Amino acid sequence: MTEPFLEHVLLLKEAYDRTLDPVAQRWRLTRMELDLLLFLANNPAHNTAAEAVRLRQWTKSHVSAAVHALQDKGLLSAVHPEGNRKTLLLTPLPAAGEPIRDGQEAQRAFFQAMRRGFTPEEAQAMDAISEKVSRNLRDILRK
Repeated sequence: MTEPFLEHVLLLKEAYDRTLDPVAQRWRLTRMELDLLLFLANNPAHNTAAEAVRLRQWTKSHVSAAVHALQDKGLLSAVHPEGNRKTLLLTPLPAAGEPIRDGQEAQRAFFQAMRRGFTPEEAQAMDAISEKVSRNLRDILRK
């Protein structure tokens, strides 16, 4: 069971990268920059650098570099709330709209292709199993 599951994880990552890399290249973004924009667009309630680090397991240095680059490109606003120098609120700017839409379309196409041939019941079962695996993995990481 171990080898097929690990192969599945590696294939999933490679296929996802092949889907999103052209979008990043088209918009002259690094993958980290695109991934951060997509994270913020897809998770508006988690609009801080700390949340991006925590939820995506990205390193602080990678998020920080992406934030600075996106600010320089006019795609992201990053501000500290008044009286709080620890929190950095991140907001995609209007200029980020097209890269985000392209990225989200690529994500939709990826997940649609990944589920090709699945019945609705199989897709639901896959979601339930994936959630259980994720929960178990988070438990392992907390130990």
